Amino acid sequence: MGGGAKVPPPTARRAHKPGTSGWRANLEIGLLSGPAIIIFLTFVIAPVFVALYYSFYNWQGWGPARPDQYVGWGNYTWTLTNKFFWQAVGHNGFIMVVGLIMQGPLAVLVALLLNQKMRGRSLIRVLVFVPYVISEAIAGIGLRLMLRDDGAMNALLGTKISWLANPKIAIWTLMCILAWKYLGFAIILMLAGLQGIPEELSEAGAVDGATYWQIQWHIMLPLLKPTIKIWAFLSIIGSMQLFDLVYIIWGQYIAGIAGVSTMAWFMAGEGRLSGELGRGSAIAIIVFMISLFVAVVYQRFVLNRDTEGALTEPAKKAR
Repeated sequence: MGGGAKVPPPTARRAHKPGTSGWRANLEIGLLSGPAIIIFLTFVIAPVFVALYYSFYNWQGWGPARPDQYVGWGNYTWTLTNKFFWQAVGHNGFIMVVGLIMQGPLAVLVALLLNQKMRGRSLIRVLVFVPYVISEAIAGIGLRLMLRDDGAMNALLGTKISWLANPKIAIWTLMCILAWKYLGFAIILMLAGLQGIPEELSEAGAVDGATYWQIQWHIMLPLLKPTIKIWAFLSIIGSMQLFDLVYIIWGQYIAGIAGVSTMAWFMAGEGRLSGELGRGSAIAIIVFMISLFVAVVYQRFVLNRDTEGALTEPAKKAR
């Protein structure tokens, strides 16, 4: 032909049929995410609806729920009017707030220290992280033996303090245990955030005459805020679901007397351990709704701010 544009061969035109790449992409997404979605629906979403169903029955866990066991909103009314449940809610709130105050600043300070070049830094990081990887069962049993009235702690200090049974002391004992157990995770998370900050920024601040602490306060901490928010979210959710250490160290009955009961502990005691699985299901649904509310509020008013302005102007116009 003349000087006109060359026409691509038929095979090339067929290779770029509209919709082909989109169909393949959707198929790949379905194949890759399908198993995870099925597992999530089976082991997370489905149990929630099963618990919701049994929460309306006076069910003891044997066989299907019978019509004569139907109690309607009775299990929810019993839970929401139970003073011990609200005491547990208050303990969870206390643990959440004090845990953030105790662990957050300390984790940031230790992370800033370990982020510097120093001898033995790797060993210190490992030692800091060791308590977090210890099983809750092993840590709980060991601490329960150490903190008994005739345990190693009182023998070491030469005191006779009731670390676990005194209501004025037990909650602070729990807070120290939680700080010891989970501080390492917070430190490692902060270290990961600090290592993602370019060194050129602190070097530029030093060239401009800023001191070490001015660099940390005005450069490092503002850039570390997204990591701090993620850690705070994980800490809040963990505080709302706290059960294992409380149950292992204080047991089924002492936790309520000592003032360290939690919502999950109350659910296990009034549900599974009492043989009232319908009531326990109602408590589980209430705890789930409280945790979901806290997570949604935190996501909406705290985490969402990190994504504001992330879209470029052309992308916003395209939307």
